[in-house]
Amino acid sequence: MTDTITLAHGAGGRKTATLIHDLFAKHFESPYLTADDAAVLPIESSRIAMTTDGFIVSPWRFPGGNIGKLSICGTVNDLACMGARPRYLTCAFQIEEGFPVEDLDTIAASMAETAAKAGVHLVAGDTKVAGRGQVDHLFITTTGIGEMMEGVKTSGALAQPGDDILVTGDIGRHGAAILLARGDYGIDADIKSDCAPLAGPLLHMLEKAPTRSDIHTIRDATRGGVGTVLHEIANESRVGIDIDETALPIAPAVRGLTGLLGLTPLYLACEGRAVILCRPSATPHILQTLKKFPDTAGITKIGTVTQDHPARVTLTTPLGTQILLPEPTGELLPRIC
Repeated sequence: MTDTITLAHGAGGRKTATLIHDLFAKHFESPYLTADDAAVLPIESSRIAMTTDGFIVSPWRFPGGNIGKLSICGTVNDLACMGARPRYLTCAFQIEEGFPVEDLDTIAASMAETAAKAGVHLVAGDTKVAGRGQVDHLFITTTGIGEMMEGVKTSGALAQPGDDILVTGDIGRHGAAILLARGDYGIDADIKSDCAPLAGPLLHMLEKAPTRSDIHTIRDATRGGVGTVLHEIANESRVGIDIDETALPIAPAVRGLTGLLGLTPLYLACEGRAVILCRPSATPHILQTLKKFPDTAGITKIGTVTQDHPARVTLTTPLGTQILLPEPTGELLPRIC
């Protein structure tokens, strides 16, 4: 195999077959991985969840992960937030001509490692090669299928006044890590992305919940961060959301960086954080359960749902005053994808 990807690798001939066999199949091998036109898969549940997502990130490698790890985490987390156990993924690669094969191997290995951690199988895929300048190194699109757990129904439209609002760890770290990795500001700080698959912790939480129906909403806080998710939930459920600014979990390095650059951690991307809305009676179980997992050990309550100011998010400041948290408009910075 050559050292870099060529247009011939996407032409469907011998080089394409070699790339698939020697690189992708090596990492993605499983009983369900197919060389046919479609994978035929066993499904035991009467209900499935299905999601798809595209991943574009620059640089493709960042502290705490890379685009391959990100592509698996983003999809399995979306399934888990719906109460679905991730079972199968497909992936499509759009690769720029000249991309190093060694780097592609690193990305595929990271995908395989993350998929194994999440308990999901990569079963089919597609590879296309674009000319130089047509793709920023590499784009990945993944589609996931999960089997729904019995008795679980979560939605942004199900939030109720009185619900507690929890977040599973410190916020804004992925956006901060990407910003620093680009090197545009000449700032040196030890910030790693929170990129992580959350299926294990979230599904264990749901499985062990005394009353699953008490958990109303689980959302994956990604591109627009926790703040955008809160606005989405407030609009979908037509409820008010009150956030305690002093309760927001923000790593000191992220707080320092955002203060320096005038950014809001609530609107910085996360890739390993879920926002959970539940009845107060369910909160002790959720806290006790998720604190046992490394990727959710920092879970904390950050606010409550109210019937006041429907479709609005308010922030209680350290001085005790309440301000409206503006809904993000235009382009969020740093631009993640």
